[in-house]
Amino acid sequence: MLRAAGECWAITDAAAGNQRQALALAERLELPVRHLVLEPRAPWSWFAPRMLAGGRIALPAAQRELFAPPWPVVAIGCGRAAALFTRMLRRLSGGDCFTVQILDPRIDPSEWDQVIAPRHDGLTGANVLNPVGSLNPVDDAWLADAREAFPALGELPGPRLGVLLGGPRRGIALDAGYARTLADTVRRRVAEDGGSALVIASRRTPRLVVDTIGDALHDLPGLLWRGPPDGTNPYPGVLGWSDRLLVTPDSVNMLSEACAVGCPVETLVLAPLPPRIARFHQALREGGWLGNHHPAVGPLRETAALAATLREAVRARHPGTDVS
Repeated sequence: MLRAAGECWAITDAAAGNQRQALALAERLELPVRHLVLEPRAPWSWFAPRMLAGGRIALPAAQRELFAPPWPVVAIGCGRAAALFTRMLRRLSGGDCFTVQILDPRIDPSEWDQVIAPRHDGLTGANVLNPVGSLNPVDDAWLADAREAFPALGELPGPRLGVLLGGPRRGIALDAGYARTLADTVRRRVAEDGGSALVIASRRTPRLVVDTIGDALHDLPGLLWRGPPDGTNPYPGVLGWSDRLLVTPDSVNMLSEACAVGCPVETLVLAPLPPRIARFHQALREGGWLGNHHPAVGPLRETAALAATLREAVRARHPGTDVS
């Protein structure tokens, strides 16, 4: 069943953060990548990745046609739903498919060939890799492409302060009060340093937060992107052109990508963080990536090294597979 140049499947649900991580790693393997967005039906969705009984009927009929042989050489999943299918692939392929699961699957990691879980999750095991942050595509080439794609941002006065807005999550409130304090911080920074502010919302950012910040900063030079009605999402350009970044504390993905840029990265924390997120922030500070300074250790870029480790493991499993 193994082909000389097999596929890599990136398996996710619809969550943008999960898709970004799985695809960032898959594309580093330089194999043909097929992205499968799979959503198990109940009751499999309730118990994923624990419930293997029933196999492919866990999927709606239309998705069953996607999840079918020939099986890939490598499957990379991210998220709890994807973990059901990467776990399933190990058995369906008779161990031929090398299975990788990103994020803690909440069951024994030995059910996969490789598990990649951030250090703050506290998951350990013989086949577990523990990066500091989340996987992402940000490197020098990606940033250069981003600047080329959004040249107008480079014409804004510098220094450019990029402001990345996430959203509330359990234990972290991003409300109007937080928005006013964040806006005051941005105004103070621009008053001290000059330049402009590039403010960008995410799909999780409450409209009240975006509007509060927009009203408070309307007279500053720069950019405010509230959502798709404002045009193409300039997030890559904001990362590419910012001289420093200010990120809300809620998103591991956004903070990881900000720290991959190589400029000073700060966050605004107004209340104690949930333990897991607090451990992540502490790791970033201890590593020198988070704070009012350029990171002396260089940008936080872990995806390439993890992909190299994965390539070696796949070669050991399938010596004839062209994983470059």
